[in-house]
This record gives sequence, structure tokens and C-alpha cells, in this order.
Amino acid sequence: MLKQELKEARWWHVNEKGKIICTLCPRYCEIGEGQPGFCYIRQNIGGKLYSLGYGKPTGFGIDPIEKKPLFHFLPGTTVLSFGTAGCNLGCKFCQNWSISKAKLDEVTSLTATPEEVINLAKKYSTPSIAFTYNDPTIFGEYVIDISEIARSENIKTVMVTAGYIDKDARKDIYKYIDAANVDLKGFTERFYYKNTFSHIKYVLDTLIWLKNETNVWLEITTLLIPGENDSDEELKNECEWIVKNLGDEVPLHFTAFHPDFKMRDKNPTQHATLLRAKKIAESAGIKYCYVGNVNDTKNQSTYCTNCGSLLIERDWYSIKKVNIIKDHCGKCNHVLPGIF
Repeated sequence: MLKQELKEARWWHVNEKGKIICTLCPRYCEIGEGQPGFCYIRQNIGGKLYSLGYGKPTGFGIDPIEKKPLFHFLPGTTVLSFGTAGCNLGCKFCQNWSISKAKLDEVTSLTATPEEVINLAKKYSTPSIAFTYNDPTIFGEYVIDISEIARSENIKTVMVTAGYIDKDARKDIYKYIDAANVDLKGFTERFYYKNTFSHIKYVLDTLIWLKNETNVWLEITTLLIPGENDSDEELKNECEWIVKNLGDEVPLHFTAFHPDFKMRDKNPTQHATLLRAKKIAESAGIKYCYVGNVNDTKNQSTYCTNCGSLLIERDWYSIKKVNIIKDHCGKCNHVLPGIF
């Protein structure tokens, strides 16, 4: 790719040593000439930082919105999904490591302008676009340009992210975003540092900001890994923190781990562990808790917290029954939080 074809990045400056400091995420990578940052796709070329992932998706898919997972955002609809190479976290348990740990020249990338992405969504009649597979934070410039056009075309946009982002950059990247599912990967600094090479405080700060200072619809996912982040104490602390800082109506998804990447020695998460976590969440006051990566219609369905009626019945990612009128319970008229 010629230099003039590259997209100059945002969120960087040059330090006193003549190296670039990328200020997109809390890594604040110091990047020398010709070098990439931790994420692989932000590179110093000729003293300027370029976003190599801009316009270079690794592929597109059309998914149920429930697969993100988002259960209170346009349920039963499809979403155009894509990501790029690279990631700004180093999760040992990554389920998409063939993409997130790849450099751009190691994966088959397409070329798609923001306008072409919008046209794909129109072609397949998907009411939303999801930035997913790897962490979309690292291709923030691309996210901004797509989501701005999408907003004008009445197409909604979704971030599926770890929430590891700088305070200033997130204001730009989330300006036109409608929904986010944030991976809260555990609830101790030890877990984050050991298994993701990042720090939990920045993720918690992003969650508080999204909930309290934006109009972005928020849901949270925690992948439960046996012996790593699934103790009663850790789950209780996480759920109590969510209720205290984000409220009791943010949907929480506990999903099952399967051995992958650098954690092939771990056992898959037992169904019973997910049910235990859900019980802890409900005891802490969380109103909408779901289990994932297992077949469990009862615990993947949505119920009215006022009268107990079944509002949305799910079988894996398929919607089997809907008993809501706009955003109200079809029986007692209680409001169901979300975007419907």
C-alpha cells in the first residue's frame, strides 16, 4: 500500500525523543519509525501515525443481533458484522485469536470505504452494523466515518469491545454509536494483568462513562473461565459494583468458555457455573441476567420484572416468541429497558 493511500491516524503526538505516542488507548504506545503499536495496525511511517486497518475489513458476516450478544437492542433483527486485524489487548483466552493476533498482511483483507459498508447494510436490509470480531477501538477512525454516515441513513451502529480506550478518544469514537456490548473480562486487577495484559480500572471507567454520560445502550458480557474468574466472591463483587455504579437494569451476560489460543489446558465452563453466576447476579439485584454459549431457553429469555410474564423467548440466537408492545410488557404494560 502506498503511503498516500493510508489513512493518517488521530489521537497521537510526538515526544521529546522523536517517537510517536499513540493516545487512542491506555497503552500509550511509544512507537519508533517503521514500528507498529501493540495492536499491530497503527504504525509510525515517516514520523506520522497511520491507521493501517482503515478500510481493510477481514470479512463481513450477517448475524442475529442476539449473537453480539445484545438482548435488549432491536431483538430478532440482523446485523452486518465485521472487524479488522489486530487488537489492543492480549487475552490468553481469545476466541477470535486468528484475527485479533494477526497482522494485516497475515490475513485476507478486503477493501471497503465507509460508503461501501453502508451500502452493504442496505443491500442486505440489516438495520444495524456491528464493529466486532477484534476490538473496534483500534480502528476508531473507520468507526467514526461509518457511524456518522449510518446515523444520517437511519442505520444503527454497535461496538463490541473490551472498553479499553482513552478518555478523550472515546468521546470521538462513540459520538454516533447506538449500542455497545462491553466485555468485562473479570473483576480483579490480577486477572486483567495476568490474562489480558491490561488494567481493569480503565474498563470500569469506560463502563461508568457509557452509562452515565452517553445515550449508548449498554450491555455487559463476562466469559467465565474455570478457576480464573468464576469464584463466588469475584462474581458477587462484580455484580454489586454493576448495581452500584451502572444500575440494576443493565443486561449482564455470563457466557461459557471453551479452550482456545493460550488456554487450551482449561476445561470448558460447566452449565452449572453459569447458573450459579446468574443466581449471584440476581441476588445482587441485577434484573436482566442471561447465560450464553449454551442451549438454555429458560435462562436466555427475557421476563417482565413486574408481573413475571415471558416477554422474549429465545432458543440459542432465534426469537421464538415476543410479548412486548413497543417497549412495554404485553400483559401489565411495565416498561422493558432497551431499544425496540
